Amino acid sequence: MKKSIVLIFTFLSQWLTAQTARHYSNEFLNIGVDARSLAMGNAVTANISNGTAGYWNPAGLTAVNSRQLNLMHAAYFANIARYDYLSYANSLDNRTSYNISLIRFGVDNIMNTTQLIDEQGNINYDRITYFSAADYALSFSAGRKNVFKGMSIGATAKLIYRHIGDFARGFGFGFDIGAQYQLKKWHFGLMLRDITTTFNYWSVNHDRFAEISQAVPGQNQSAPNNIELTLPKMQFGAARNFHLKPNLDLLAEIDFNARFYKMHSLISSDFISMEPAAGLEFTYYKLAFIRLGVNNFRNEEFFGKKQLKFQPNAGVGFKYKGIAIDYALTNIGSEGFYSHVFSLSIDLDRFFGKAKK
Repeated sequence: MKKSIVLIFTFLSQWLTAQTARHYSNEFLNIGVDARSLAMGNAVTANISNGTAGYWNPAGLTAVNSRQLNLMHAAYFANIARYDYLSYANSLDNRTSYNISLIRFGVDNIMNTTQLIDEQGNINYDRITYFSAADYALSFSAGRKNVFKGMSIGATAKLIYRHIGDFARGFGFGFDIGAQYQLKKWHFGLMLRDITTTFNYWSVNHDRFAEISQAVPGQNQSAPNNIELTLPKMQFGAARNFHLKPNLDLLAEIDFNARFYKMHSLISSDFISMEPAAGLEFTYYKLAFIRLGVNNFRNEEFFGKKQLKFQPNAGVGFKYKGIAIDYALTNIGSEGFYSHVFSLSIDLDRFFGKAKK
């Protein structure tokens, strides 16, 4: 019972914070979407050009010239956590496109044993209930082509809803901006996440909190504060496509992910920490794809010695008549627990016919 109580309020203590910016907040928005991008180690800031660009770099939405539907499902931590993504993208004119997307990351059917023992001190398993801890993000993105010669820009507005059963609920909002620039055969990308510092406001169910605030002596004596701020992050990269032989192409990109505080990254200082990510995509007849990627580089210390660790990723994809099915073998940075990620992209205009204007 105590273990379950501690588990519940571990969620609370990590997710509800004092009125200061947090290094790790709204981390479900940093996992990534789309099996193609995950297989390439998330190194897609410069080359992204489909409906998922609303997440990766809204400037890439300018390549969308028809109605597009994107879906993704993944199960992480040995199927404990479920991660789902849905988006719709379309063009407004020959220079502007937009995207609407929804993300859910959640753990369902968590056992609540806080009321397992009744008032007489008897264990009653009928008093066990279940709850979910889930995070949602609804985003609106737009990109515009050739704002400057060769440059596209885009922006994303995010609305966030998070809940831990009926113990606590949080609401938030934030903004991202991005840019892409093409110089001959090279493509460059820049993405600034949470550019204005993303704000979350949490409310605690004080009646539920009072029921268990004394369950563990010396702990959970007062409710956590309710303001959470997410610090800005930056990702930038360069990509190029290479024509290897007839009907065989290679797309290569290298990115750098930066956070403005000290981490165990390859490049680390008190002001900024950066780690690289790289991805490759082999395209055969524009029908079949093989993808490789590497990311999550970090320096870890074992028995006084530093070791360099990183995460490899891989995937395949198939595209035919407006339907793309992609698969990735990846995880979210934890040791082990590799997951199978599937995503589907449908060009609605090509598959169902051009929409009437």
